[in-house]
Amino acid sequence: MSYTVVRKLPTASEMVNSYPLSSQGEENIRRHRQEIRNILAGKDQRLIMIVGPCSAWPYDAVLEYADKLVELDKQLSHKLKIVMRAYIQKPRTVKGWTGPATQPNPLLPANIEHGMHYARKLMVEIANKNLAIADEALFTHNARSYIDLLSWVAIGARSSEDQEHRIFASAIDCPVGMKNPTSGSIQIGINGVVAAQHSHVAAFDNEEVQTSGNLFAHLVLRGGNDAPNYSLADLEYAHTQLTKAAVANPAVIVDVSHDNCRIHGIKDYRQQGTIIFEVLESIQNKPQLKQLVKGFMLESFLQGGRQDIAINQPIDMHGLSITDACLSFEETQQLLIDLARY
Repeated sequence: MSYTVVRKLPTASEMVNSYPLSSQGEENIRRHRQEIRNILAGKDQRLIMIVGPCSAWPYDAVLEYADKLVELDKQLSHKLKIVMRAYIQKPRTVKGWTGPATQPNPLLPANIEHGMHYARKLMVEIANKNLAIADEALFTHNARSYIDLLSWVAIGARSSEDQEHRIFASAIDCPVGMKNPTSGSIQIGINGVVAAQHSHVAAFDNEEVQTSGNLFAHLVLRGGNDAPNYSLADLEYAHTQLTKAAVANPAVIVDVSHDNCRIHGIKDYRQQGTIIFEVLESIQNKPQLKQLVKGFMLESFLQGGRQDIAINQPIDMHGLSITDACLSFEETQQLLIDLARY
């Protein structure tokens, strides 16, 4: 193999010991995971709302966002199960910044050791605030450093066809959303759900293991091929195919960002709230689909919109996304209040 060793990295145990979670934090995560499972199983009628920045950077702005979300969660937890996006890993279509887990400062060279400390410390602080945390499983080999802090995991559009990610999803203890691929194929997304719900034999850490299968793996619709896939026809198709596949706890979460917020081929992050209510209206008189759609994902930060980053150019550090454009917190707050009243 052709590579050069840059540095030795801390072990997962060393990272966990460096940033331990409080006993209350551990109990919070157990409760969050069970509440999400209950929603997916139809035992709890709340909607799961996965909200937060496209990428969890910069540190202080992410924590400010978390503090605001805590207060909102206290008001709305009777109707919504709010889960904060703390995405420390970013897949790229071609190349680019892969998130703070690899490059905690996007203007400096990669430093995975610094990224591991950044990610673990950030997530512990959020978990101790009693917020459920979501992240995308991109680099599965580093997952042991923070998987204990997550209440929901996404397998992204570029990973959901990959066997390693499907096996990883079948092994983890928390609910996992399998996204449809970038082509928009709902059937391939469902294939990922079926694979994640079943047991697999694999090599983990120099041991042959058999995974348990994750019965709370579910489908996430995020659109694809520059077009949405949240229409009534799409949801009916998903319901039919999930039923045929006999998946446990059949469920769909609609990601209202990415290709689902393209209007006439043009992506518009400001449509995220409109799409949520459009979906809810479309299934209002469809009992099976109302049971199927368990929640939504949206991208939100302190400020609305996004910015580019470049060497020697100023960066707005106060919660303005450097990846996908996000709703502002004020817009998000009003959206979630309206949704709780719906």
